[in-house]
Amino acid sequence: MIRYALKCNEDHGFESWFASAEAFDKLCAGGMVACPECGSTEVRKVLMAPGVQTARKKTAKPKEESLSAPASEMETKLTELRKHVEKTSDYVGMGFASEARKMHEGEIPHRSIYGEAKPEEAKRLIEDGVPVAPLPFRPTRKSN
Repeated sequence: MIRYALKCNEDHGFESWFASAEAFDKLCAGGMVACPECGSTEVRKVLMAPGVQTARKKTAKPKEESLSAPASEMETKLTELRKHVEKTSDYVGMGFASEARKMHEGEIPHRSIYGEAKPEEAKRLIEDGVPVAPLPFRPTRKSN
């Protein structure tokens, strides 16, 4: 595993772990590395000090870092938001635009939903006055 210090095109700094340098390059080229603050996939590596272990550090008990633990307060808040949305809303997948439009037009009862829409579909919903907003995370069902 390798940890990189990264920055997006909006100059937000963050760190992430990768299986190898090649894995980072492949994921980054595929748009799969995104800034946790703004969602930009224009990400680059920045200079960081290597983690060199000295004899003094070897005697000290290593600090365990959990990759699943939030690294910042913002990550904690995003995790709380995701849990709230998933608990209080219905996931409708790629049928989001259709469901939102039917609710807006009174064809089906209103309820909280979340899902995915193609950019063109989302733009049409907004142009037609359907109240929608993007979420700052991917649905759990789409995550590895």
